Amino acid sequence: MRIFVFPLDGVFDTGMAVVLDAMRIANGLAAVARPGEPRPFDVELVGLRTRIRTALGMSVPTKKAHSMPLPDWIVVPAISAGTPDTLVQCLERPAVRDAGTQLRRWQGQGARIAAACIGTFVLAESGLLDGQEATTTWWLSPLFRSRYPEVRLDQDRMLVPSGPFVTAGAAMGHLDLALWLIRQASPELATLVARYMLVDGRVSQAPYIIPDHLAHSDPLIERFERWTRANLARGFSLQGAAHDLATSPRTLQRRAEAVLGKSPLSYFQDRRVERARHLIETSSMDLDAIAAEVGYADGATLRTLLRRRLGRGVRELRSN
Repeated sequence: MRIFVFPLDGVFDTGMAVVLDAMRIANGLAAVARPGEPRPFDVELVGLRTRIRTALGMSVPTKKAHSMPLPDWIVVPAISAGTPDTLVQCLERPAVRDAGTQLRRWQGQGARIAAACIGTFVLAESGLLDGQEATTTWWLSPLFRSRYPEVRLDQDRMLVPSGPFVTAGAAMGHLDLALWLIRQASPELATLVARYMLVDGRVSQAPYIIPDHLAHSDPLIERFERWTRANLARGFSLQGAAHDLATSPRTLQRRAEAVLGKSPLSYFQDRRVERARHLIETSSMDLDAIAAEVGYADGATLRTLLRRRLGRGVRELRSN
């Protein structure tokens, strides 16, 4: 999964860092758990310019947005604003308008967009959330509702997926958002990252952090993920998967929809695309051989799928 973290000047340092750290830890744990497999996340800091300054005054290099290939996801971390009046002033900056233009361009090309905390305001300023459901940090909900009346605000949920977007709540919602993204690629890995970063038997943490991810951890779906990776070449059968996992097709379908936000078939196809893209980008295998590796009859079928799902052809993927 290719992810751009898209900070603006004045970015909330903790929010940006926790997304980057969660993805780094996920890649490290995946390398230990599944040696020889591709790292699941290719994460880049991408900006409007080649350097941004954080709220704490740190200068951070970024790659210029217009020079980068299309990602799967863009993550918009919060900008730091202590009051509603300060936030309104921030939102009037030309950089926010330019960020909205870039976000619309990416989304129009097929990328999906995630935002957390005050980052949801930057996304809403682009107009992309009009008609969608969203959440934001609790203390700015009245301002969000009045400024973006076309957005269906749900302030009672920490994470709100809606179409090609997902938004998260207050400051530490950045971590919930990162875990949600990790879960889209690997429920098992998301559980490992949550345990590594959050789960501690000492009770002092409990009143402060109860991540959305923990409510969605599901052993059946983690087993389904392992089944998926072992059966890419064989192809998908809901009945076959349910039989192998000692459950019913209906239960597997229902649990996948609840945990992953997609059907078992859709998740299986995502992993096929992930594996095919990795082989195209890192090996010299011809397309027919790669198609067989991920369960397609021929390279032409795979070529069409990749173009439809990624918006890029084989030649473009191999040139990255």
